[in-house]
Amino acid sequence: MEALVFEERDFLACCGSHRFAKEMAASSPFASYDEAVDVARDIWFNKVDVNGWLEAFAAHPQIGESPSPHHKSPTFAQWSKGEQSTALATATDYSLQELSDWNSRYRQKFGFVFLIFASGRSTPEILSELKRRYQNKPLVEFEIAAGEQMKVTELRLAKLFSTKAEGASTTNAQYAADVATKAGEDRVSIIGAHLTASSGAPVTKPSQIPAPTRPPITTHVLDVARGSPAAGIEVRLEMWKGNQPLPDFGETETANWEFQGSSTTDKDGRSGRLMDIVDTLKPGVYRISFNTGKYSPAGFFPFVSIAFEVRESQQREHFHVPLLLSPFSFSTYRGS
Repeated sequence: MEALVFEERDFLACCGSHRFAKEMAASSPFASYDEAVDVARDIWFNKVDVNGWLEAFAAHPQIGESPSPHHKSPTFAQWSKGEQSTALATATDYSLQELSDWNSRYRQKFGFVFLIFASGRSTPEILSELKRRYQNKPLVEFEIAAGEQMKVTELRLAKLFSTKAEGASTTNAQYAADVATKAGEDRVSIIGAHLTASSGAPVTKPSQIPAPTRPPITTHVLDVARGSPAAGIEVRLEMWKGNQPLPDFGETETANWEFQGSSTTDKDGRSGRLMDIVDTLKPGVYRISFNTGKYSPAGFFPFVSIAFEVRESQQREHFHVPLLLSPFSFSTYRGS
């Protein structure tokens, strides 16, 4: 693939931080999507400061609301609207009002908009996650929000590469030099007040843990070569049941893997239920496999298997294990 050259405004459509966009543009051209993602992660987590993170957060509309038609980046606004399409399609007047109320409570506590990788997620899912994360300490939540922003950025980089590869223009609009500078300063003050508060202050615990609304292990597949969800991929989930706690490297005995469930990705690239909805997930090693050869017969991978461990302390956590796939490469991460 010929190296693609990008401008700063291209990366502002992916992430609202000017520092991030400038660093990415300076690192351009990129020979592949994977190279761009590696550079983006390094810039976002190691070079962009607190103000840059807050500037990126401030560029997002509140979950459940459409972006402003006067957004500094029309492409950003267009992509953001598309990423919330499932949430808006599954919302009712009541759930939208409840989401708005919780968004306001969240912003008041943390000083920035609630940020989540919303693509393909319903309003009940997002609302449940918002309530759960509202219990976090500010520093913990700030880091989670930064991680969610990186997921959004990776998805949009895939869209950017797709449009560039097809010779399409990502946007014709002019991009302003300053985005939410004053808002960012105010939010830094709020976070600073939280972080400098006495560490001995009691932390309010939720009165009860809400019942889960989805299985504890989920996945979705993104075709990064096309810049779109990968529909129709068969997915299989298994759990290690061998004599030793963990499988050895090179373990080939398939009888030691116990079938949990299977499904096929839908038009949004999300699999159906791979296991029952439970309050606590059994600790151990799980393996999620994708029939990539059937989806892309000319590709390099006949199938992809991802093994991961759930520890005792993580039994009540959710594990979203997505697959970012192209004909000759793939990557994954743990999402929420």
